[in-house]
Amino acid sequence: MSGDAWIRRFHPVSDAPTRLVCFPHAGGSATFYFPVSRVLSPEIDVIAIQYPGRQDRRAESCVDSVGELADIIAAHLEPLADKPISLFGHSMGAMIAFEVARRMEKGGTQPLKLFASGRRAPTCYRDDRMHLASDDALVEELKSLSGTDSAVLGDDEIIRMILPSVRSDYKAVETYRYQEGPLLNCPITVLTGDNDPMVTAQEAQAWANHTNGRFDLKVYPGGHFFINDHATAAMRLIRETAGTRTALAA
Repeated sequence: MSGDAWIRRFHPVSDAPTRLVCFPHAGGSATFYFPVSRVLSPEIDVIAIQYPGRQDRRAESCVDSVGELADIIAAHLEPLADKPISLFGHSMGAMIAFEVARRMEKGGTQPLKLFASGRRAPTCYRDDRMHLASDDALVEELKSLSGTDSAVLGDDEIIRMILPSVRSDYKAVETYRYQEGPLLNCPITVLTGDNDPMVTAQEAQAWANHTNGRFDLKVYPGGHFFINDHATAAMRLIRETAGTRTALAA
């Protein structure tokens, strides 16, 4: 594990040819990607981002801005750019990964690929205001999306611990607005569930408008957290297309 509070390495690999940086969903933490690290190691050096305000960083203030999170994370990834880097984010994590990719390219480092999972394209907006809702409504929202263990949502003490970070993350996503700028040059692969209430087919396809590179759309059966039921297929996709530049060009 890195001494950097933002970086988590569950299965450190010093000689892997490429890296995969994983960005958690709203209310999520780096440990969501522990299974990803276990499966892809040692072929790929998997790094998970730990946002402040949760788990071992619970005492720290949350950051409720996608842009600010991207600024900070991009800076922390600079020392890791000695190897090719792909980015994977689910839901809120996809938006942060996209903004980090923009900052990387602006700084002269092109990611191998951006994997955007469970999130509509950056220019697709909805009038969502869940971050202003009551605690009870926020808990019901989490239950409806099936992204948090039901046992956790039934524990009042745990709920009180996670709700501040959930609310902050929802604010970050719901107040995000795309700022005009150059298209990405790296390829984008979008993963989406065919029954995701948060992303329509058109909103997923709209990611194609954000890259000069190759665009691929992968649709899986399921809702917002389809990724939990199709982890094996997703890991195969990442292994086949994030390993080398040759694979990306195929």
